[in-house]
Amino acid sequence: MKAFVNRELCIGCGLCVATCPSVFELDDESLSRTITTDVPKELEQSCNEAAENCPVDAIIVE
Repeated sequence: MKAFVNRELCIGCGLCVATCPSVFELDDESLSRTITTDVPKELEQSCNEAAENCPVDAIIVE
């Protein structure tokens, strides 16, 4: 599984970081970014949850 953040949509609410801090972080602009695009198997569930809970649908998982 791969995860990406559409930074044009991101509002920096931080839900993704709170849900899956091993994959997402807030940068210096307070926008989300992925720490790694290749999501480890054991983090797939929390990564999917972060994507589902994003209020602006800025997280893409493949």
